[in-house]
Amino acid sequence: MPTTTLFAKDGSEAGTVELPDGLFAAPINNAVMHQAVTAQLNARRLGTSNTRTRGMVRGGGKKPYRQKGTGRARQGTRTAPHYAGGGVVFGPHPRSYEQRFPRRMKRLALKGALTAKFDGGAIRVVQDLALDEIKTRVLAGYLTALQADGKVLVIAPSRDERLELSVRNLPTVNVILADSLNIVDVLNADVVLITEPAITTMSEVYA
Repeated sequence: MPTTTLFAKDGSEAGTVELPDGLFAAPINNAVMHQAVTAQLNARRLGTSNTRTRGMVRGGGKKPYRQKGTGRARQGTRTAPHYAGGGVVFGPHPRSYEQRFPRRMKRLALKGALTAKFDGGAIRVVQDLALDEIKTRVLAGYLTALQADGKVLVIAPSRDERLELSVRNLPTVNVILADSLNIVDVLNADVVLITEPAITTMSEVYA
């Protein structure tokens, strides 16, 4: 079972903590992780782009000029795609980009991402990040003490209004619940900061 240092929120070491094998010592399957990221990003797309075909463009009821005698190629309508303002050929139309992705593969990809972060030294476990009041400056001080630089993903065991509101003015910090993890946020983070109670929740939900 992998073991890592347990930190207090002031940055001091408070012992060690064991991490579940199923989440932090799992096989890393790059192909499945890629598919999971692609599926999640595609699901975020609105799919509302739309274009008009030649049948939807206004006008075009009359021939631009007579059929013969002009020396030019024959034309039937101004709504043809090769005219400016004409219809669009094979343009986008409203659609869903969502891809079916099995739950087992999604879990495998998430476990692989957590393991990769642990192997890369990006996992930090802190006892808690409890705040007495909503203070971005205080939270930023905790993160500095914990050497959580760059993009930081904080995994909390449950909703904490003070923590969530204190994070709003920190553009590189994101808070996510332990039972709502996703592979894109995990892979995008430079540091994954896990509160100790969240490990139990993560183990119950994903391991």
